Amino acid sequence: MTHIKHVDVSRRHRAGIVSPVEALTMSTVQLNLVSDDVVLPPARTDGGTSLASALRQRRSTRDFLPDALNLQELSDLLWAAFGVNRPERPVRQGRTAPSAHDWQEVAVFAVLPEGAYRYDAPAHRLNLVKAEDLRGATGLQAFAGSAPLDLVYVADFAAMHDTRADERPFLAGADAGCIAQNVYLHCAAHGLGTVVRALIDRRRLAQALGLKPTERIALAQSVGRCAAPTEQ
Repeated sequence: MTHIKHVDVSRRHRAGIVSPVEALTMSTVQLNLVSDDVVLPPARTDGGTSLASALRQRRSTRDFLPDALNLQELSDLLWAAFGVNRPERPVRQGRTAPSAHDWQEVAVFAVLPEGAYRYDAPAHRLNLVKAEDLRGATGLQAFAGSAPLDLVYVADFAAMHDTRADERPFLAGADAGCIAQNVYLHCAAHGLGTVVRALIDRRRLAQALGLKPTERIALAQSVGRCAAPTEQ
């Protein structure tokens, strides 16, 4: 097991420039050199504040501390976003957010300093897409490139059958919006900050993530610990 992006941090640590604690807190996940997957710990599905309290505290934040989320926090967040909450369903496992026709066409990408990952909800793990810091490609606003975590919601239009082509962007946007609100409420309940974003160079990001021609970027969302929250 080795950190994906922080070879330079390890060198700085050996040179006495950063402490061991600082080096560890700069990284969220580790790359498994055998599988390239990150097995997430089971999500904690209890705790936090009440729904009413989370709704009262829901806000948009664009100023984040550089502190990385730990792996448990990332696990909890991804489960809340679009994880499996009804595994017993016989045809398709139920998710924490709805989707039109139960297409479940939206994939959640987690873009971290260590690399970009695709969230595999049924297995509750992250599959490595690219071991490169792509945060700057997830949005046109400067803070997107320094937020500890950027989520990208990608809809596969090929999964959206039995509907007109002109309806797919609208329905995909609505489904992605439900996921984004789950993230807002989870962050409000657990002391994190977040903001959903649509200012994206979609062609550039699609190329960076290696998306298929049928996959379209709907929204992005930055997450981290609040430095100076901006209410909206």
